[in-house]
Amino acid sequence: MALDKPYLDIPGTIIFDAEQSRKGYWLNQFCMSLMKAGNRARFKADERAYLDEWPMTEEQKQAVLARDLNWCMRTGGNIYFLAKIGATDGLSFQQMAGSMTGMSEEEYRDMMMKGGRSPEGNRYLGEDGDAQPQHQPQGAAGRKNKGA
Repeated sequence: MALDKPYLDIPGTIIFDAEQSRKGYWLNQFCMSLMKAGNRARFKADERAYLDEWPMTEEQKQAVLARDLNWCMRTGGNIYFLAKIGATDGLSFQQMAGSMTGMSEEEYRDMMMKGGRSPEGNRYLGEDGDAQPQHQPQGAAGRKNKGA
């Protein structure tokens, strides 16, 4: 029996529930491996070879290689584990969060200092607020830029 998940209708939100946890287990284990300096060095020396040591899906590996954290989250990644990738690349959490919204670090910081996004137009999918998929890098605009 499938569980009712009313939170699936919240734009720009991926809830890390039991299903996401199962889907992303190996992706998140890979991320945790980056806590060891030797593993970070091996990953940076040959990212694809290191990823191939993990039983992740090809989609998960491509998401990591693209450093697309939204894509990683859709494939089961948990942001607290994914932060290890950003740290390996020398990025702050604020820089990573900015990349997930299509904003620069400064734009993201300024938005958060002003109280974050407005709930107006962002309460459920289909409204036209700035958190809606069509306004995010993981939405239609982001897909157009993937090949550029």
